[in-house]
Amino acid sequence: MNRSAHIDTFARDHLPPPDQWPELRFELPELRYPDRLNCAAELLTGPPDDRPVFHTPSGETWTYGTLRAHVDRLAHLLTGDLGVVPGNRVLLRGPTTPWLAACWLAVLKAGAVAVTVLAQQRPHELATMCEIAQVGHALCDIRAVDDLAKAEIPGLRITTYGGDAPDDLLNRTAPTAPYPAVATAADDVALIAFTSGTTGRPKGCMHFHRDVLATADTFSAHVLRPHADDVFAGSPPLGFTFGLGGLVVFPMRAGASALLLEQAGPRQLLPAIAEHRVSIVFTAPTAYRAMLDELDAHDISSLRRCVSAGENLPAATWQAWHERTGLRIINGIGATELLHIFISAADEHIRPGTTGVPVPGWHARVVDDAGRDMPDGEPGLLAVRGPVGCRYLADPRQGEYVRFGWNVTGDTYVREGDGYFRYVARADDMIISAGYNIAGPEVEDALLRHPDVVEAAVVGRDDEARGQVVVAYAVLKEGAARDADALRAFVKAELAPYKCPREIVFLDALPRTATGKLQRFRLRTEGDQH
Repeated sequence: MNRSAHIDTFARDHLPPPDQWPELRFELPELRYPDRLNCAAELLTGPPDDRPVFHTPSGETWTYGTLRAHVDRLAHLLTGDLGVVPGNRVLLRGPTTPWLAACWLAVLKAGAVAVTVLAQQRPHELATMCEIAQVGHALCDIRAVDDLAKAEIPGLRITTYGGDAPDDLLNRTAPTAPYPAVATAADDVALIAFTSGTTGRPKGCMHFHRDVLATADTFSAHVLRPHADDVFAGSPPLGFTFGLGGLVVFPMRAGASALLLEQAGPRQLLPAIAEHRVSIVFTAPTAYRAMLDELDAHDISSLRRCVSAGENLPAATWQAWHERTGLRIINGIGATELLHIFISAADEHIRPGTTGVPVPGWHARVVDDAGRDMPDGEPGLLAVRGPVGCRYLADPRQGEYVRFGWNVTGDTYVREGDGYFRYVARADDMIISAGYNIAGPEVEDALLRHPDVVEAAVVGRDDEARGQVVVAYAVLKEGAARDADALRAFVKAELAPYKCPREIVFLDALPRTATGKLQRFRLRTEGDQH
């Protein structure tokens, strides 16, 4: 590894041992980055000052010149007033706005480590992530500060932005001079992205400065192929790496612009595409299905690229969208552990019903539990490697994800004879609902925090509209009222709303083996009977 620029060395100190990393490949010439690299400085360099970079639904447009000035001012405040030093972890929380993006860029330019979380996440979840990453600073949209304050995180200094108070980040006096980017190492940690594991405890995925650019220089450059006059938009928030890439990194790497929507469901996306002449959209299959019924009411003639990830894209959805719009959805699979999409296909290379082929710069295999290649046509575990690899923050599950030098994603796939990869199922208990990854055990833990719940089991049930929905089975204390609405309200107060069970079924006992192991498969197969 290169000499770090971090004064606070927590992130590097808690990387997995090098022998637990996957093998990294930098085969494309553009992936051979210099030893000193600050990805924020790279993304901000190049486009003329007067080119647009961010648009808002209200009609406000930031140019690259405006963004550079704001980022420099914020970086001065971070390292001056707030005392942030290179390597400190800085939590970022708020709806998707240009200010959130500017804060993210400023944190990285100042050499700190960005920990962007969802505005939906509850105090319990926020406290856990801050504990794992030892977060000392937070920049939070004033509208999203309540749950963060309620978390009562020891030692966390919260600075709000977008409010009226004199000490609000945007109201403070700061130098107007350019901020010289910290000369971070290419392999200094730039961000920690949290993903939920099957045990329910979130895992912090540590990504380097070079990793941020590598996602743009592989999937975006070689598959998406954006133009400088493209306008990006999409539904994933910046707390998801799917959204971070599609709404900030990819457009900026191409000198293009993005429409940043605070509300980006199907009903908001279509009118936004029409009004702002969006040409590239990122969303989940669920949203494409939902938008089909609304297409006639909106002009989407500006669209030229549609990207789908977050869950499997059914061939029927692809075909229906193509028939109605003439557009070929670019399907892809990515992972928080690998930052963005690594298998995909575009244009004439798309084959509906498959995910695609390895993105240039990436390799993929289908293997058995021992890492042996499965014959084409036979299902097995998806294993990938390329310029980015899984590095969990001080987490023993590193050895589950990285095996025999490859990243084993937890997906079951089939490799067809012509090299295309076809999704089969998740290999673990992760529930994928409307593009959100939901760990069943995390929801179970929340249910079990209710004083009346004795046992809980959570599974995913197939759903035509959302891919899967969360279904919970609960055993209550004797005499407790079986009030599903009250229990759902309790879970909503504990977890982000998208994790809340759509249905709660009360049982006298959960199905278990003779040794006491929970039989989730019985709940999945017998669920429709309850």
